[in-house]
Amino acid sequence: MRHEVHLHADIPILEGVSRRQIEQAFAPLLEYLDADGMGDLKSLEPDEPGIKYDEKELILYVCWTGEVGRSFHGALEAALEALGPYCYEAVEVEITEYHENGEQDSKLLFVGPTAHAIHEAQRRCMLEDVAAILGRQFDKTQVAQVSALVNELFDRDWKEKASQQKKPERAFESYTRPSRKNLH
Repeated sequence: MRHEVHLHADIPILEGVSRRQIEQAFAPLLEYLDADGMGDLKSLEPDEPGIKYDEKELILYVCWTGEVGRSFHGALEAALEALGPYCYEAVEVEITEYHENGEQDSKLLFVGPTAHAIHEAQRRCMLEDVAAILGRQFDKTQVAQVSALVNELFDRDWKEKASQQKKPERAFESYTRPSRKNLH
């Protein structure tokens, strides 16, 4: 069954990485979408640029909506894992899935140069989310108390992962997040 998805991210790329290297990393996604290159990935929404690499700014802009099937997520994850080593820093890639019944789900994938960089990007996003939610009801001092606890949880989580025999090496991770609407 096919459905519509929207991808959104601004991914900083290391200096010296070529468009060809990025397209090679994106090969699983390009192949899945039957595209010869990133320029062929046209969004269903005419005001969205698709997937564009700005070689001057060293940013891969992703703002693309398309119709996909079940194996899309595997192709996207393979592409992000291959892209990870070319990233300057870890950032989130937001995926919004639109279902036929009108519902939508949002999920964040994280792409970055190392597992630790991704862990820190996840921490940053979590702290932003917690502060935004709690800030509606509580003052900054109370929000800071919860933020300190979240930081402790992330520190503990990293120590546990680092002490495991097989260290985290993936160039991407994911988690589900409440929907946030992108304003263009």
